[in-house]
Amino acid sequence: MLDGTSANETGEFASGDREEEEGLPLCKSDEHGTKSVSEGNITTSSKFLQVELELNAHLRQLKFAEPVRYIYNPLEYAWETHRCYVETYCHGGQSTLFLGMNPGPFGMAQTGVPFGEVSSVRDWLKITGEVGHPPDEHPKRRITGLACAQREVSGARFWGFFRKLCGEPAQFFRHCFVHNLCPLIFISASGKNLTPPELPAGEREALLALCDVALCQMVEALGVSMVIGVGRVAEQRARRALSAAGVNVRVEGIMHPSPRNPSANKGWEEVAKAKLADLGVLSLLSNT
Repeated sequence: MLDGTSANETGEFASGDREEEEGLPLCKSDEHGTKSVSEGNITTSSKFLQVELELNAHLRQLKFAEPVRYIYNPLEYAWETHRCYVETYCHGGQSTLFLGMNPGPFGMAQTGVPFGEVSSVRDWLKITGEVGHPPDEHPKRRITGLACAQREVSGARFWGFFRKLCGEPAQFFRHCFVHNLCPLIFISASGKNLTPPELPAGEREALLALCDVALCQMVEALGVSMVIGVGRVAEQRARRALSAAGVNVRVEGIMHPSPRNPSANKGWEEVAKAKLADLGVLSLLSNT
């Protein structure tokens, strides 16, 4: 039986002070046109990262049996690039949180960024940093970080749509941020990517209960007024978690851009654009 994740070479990190302890390079937010809003000396991004570090510590205590054989947590081995993303683009005043479910093997698993198709992350979001490796890797699912040549279709569609709509990242992140409910990727012995809904019920609920708590804390830290689930599962989970916690936020959803979804293959951008127009988000993002 596997535990949720294992600490990397530096051991478990329990606070947001890891950069001071290890001297990791910082990705300066003003290089990309957005800045975090401080409350005293605590920025929105630092609060967000602290919640993630605490979630990591809880996830390490979980146990998973077959069909799960490998567990990757990019919030550990890709912490440097992930923190670059958060420190650059997470700031006070954003009204909308796009919420995915969990990393894909060629997206966030490689880059540490939600829907993190490599070229979008490297060339548009301009994320930098070193990406390490999970403690145990499936031979068919190696982590090569920003050098990964495999294209993640979902991420390419997601970020490609907003790049076309907004022009520059600052236009998108002025109003929006993107996050995944669960940071873990689960892989079977054959190399199949297992999503949380495919886990045994008890393991799934233990996992998502922790992720629900973290989501509520993140939504309150961000101060957003709307959460948009990318895909029905993320939307339903967000609605359930936030309602149960009494967090007063609107929850909506858009179609997931996955190529496994036949409807998404017939024109995901137009469907997403129409939905965002209905929600009043599209007008905030247009670069015109």
